[in-house]
Amino acid sequence: MGGGMSVLAFSADSVAECARRIRERVHLVSGVLAGNDEIGLVVGEVKPGSVVVGTLPPLYPEWLGDRSFCTAHGTRYPYAAGEMGHGVATTAMVIALARAELLGFFGTAGLPLSTVERAVRELSASVGGRPNWGVNLAADPANEDAVVDLLLANGVPCVSVSGFRELTPAVVRCSAVGLIRDPEGRIQRRTNLFVKVNSPELAERFLSPAPQRVLRELVHSGQITAEEAELAALVPVAEDITASSGSARPLMSLLPAILALRDELAARHDYPRPVRVGAAGGIGTPQSVAAAFTLGADYVVTGSVNQAAVESGLSEAGKRLLADADLADTGLAPRSDGFERGEQAQVLLKGTEFAARASKLHKLYRDHQSLEEIPSGEFSSLEREILGRPVASVLAELPAVSDARQRMAMVFRWYLDRSALWAVHGDPGRAADYQLRCGPAMGAFNRWTAGTFLAEPHNRSVVQIALNLLEGAAVVTRAQQLRGYGVPVPTSSFAFPPRELP
Repeated sequence: MGGGMSVLAFSADSVAECARRIRERVHLVSGVLAGNDEIGLVVGEVKPGSVVVGTLPPLYPEWLGDRSFCTAHGTRYPYAAGEMGHGVATTAMVIALARAELLGFFGTAGLPLSTVERAVRELSASVGGRPNWGVNLAADPANEDAVVDLLLANGVPCVSVSGFRELTPAVVRCSAVGLIRDPEGRIQRRTNLFVKVNSPELAERFLSPAPQRVLRELVHSGQITAEEAELAALVPVAEDITASSGSARPLMSLLPAILALRDELAARHDYPRPVRVGAAGGIGTPQSVAAAFTLGADYVVTGSVNQAAVESGLSEAGKRLLADADLADTGLAPRSDGFERGEQAQVLLKGTEFAARASKLHKLYRDHQSLEEIPSGEFSSLEREILGRPVASVLAELPAVSDARQRMAMVFRWYLDRSALWAVHGDPGRAADYQLRCGPAMGAFNRWTAGTFLAEPHNRSVVQIALNLLEGAAVVTRAQQLRGYGVPVPTSSFAFPPRELP
């Protein structure tokens, strides 16, 4: 069926064809003249005498989220590729996304400040004139202020804040510096903060204006001006809050709660413009993207699926393991930045022993007060099978501390930190210890791309991943629209095989 189609579409195949033509107006027509009581479709010219019962306008991927996201950040699509630590989210990834009118963040967690500085300078030189690129500010008390200095000095337009459990002066300073009123009296930001949250309690801290106590201290120390403090009291710390779901808080529960909180706080503080709430976690197929937007997300943020992209800083060995992942091949393991509290992250299980070994370390930490308390047999196993070296040599690399339990935790966190680096570098001698952060979305992504051009590793560019997810989400959304109006939409209309998109 081509342009100017005048044949009524009632069969499953013809309805599916109409449903896929998302960029064209589609007419819903009564089947009375065709001798049935179904609702059919027409794209293009409607035959004289047809009974049109409704018309749907074109649907574009660009329109799936809140348009203020694209306006604020200079993007074409309501989409961002999130930061991935240790440089897995590379400068090449951020540059490719920016040039495609998308948004991406360079991952700084675990990197020395000198490496972050080189990356920021490269990004400034390559895409510095654009507003649609960013850098991660990771929770690291030792380097937070230095990283904020670097970001502000280089005019980084977007900063992704992750891993913070509280508002720190560094985060508030990053948000407040550069706040001004334009000639019309509107408050304008120099730096847009994106904050990942996994609970309404944490979201409230960033959806609220910065605490007066913190603002006063920053003014007193000369880190912000009195005018910036005055304006910071009128706007939220961040105007892009990303609900990041996990195994304990699925997106369908977390996102509506944070959306409702956003509306409550926006009304309470009378904010001058919209505050956006995005969705992250478990997003690896068009259906999951469409579901996030249906739940009310203003934008989506993809994560672990981008590790498979050609621009990713992950080793080829790590990418091969991810490419083999299925839905049940991920699980939970202790994370370094919350080790003592027992916090966990989703990781790949298949092809690596990391999760089992990391869990063994946390059991040792729970059961013993010091390294010296560990029985000799378990201690030998720890050195031989997990650390791969004597504990004494690990301690030699770490700061000296007097607290025995803290010293034990530091040794165990050494393994957790190194396991991520071994995966990034593709260390063949530590392949069994690769830590690859991902959840079932990675397996879902592999199932969706199987047998298509995106199944080939060299075709998995971060831009093609993004465009196919968005295009597919629009197709799925159109199919659901039509089904909601009583059209007998075949199940094939909810499938979108990836294809190379311009």
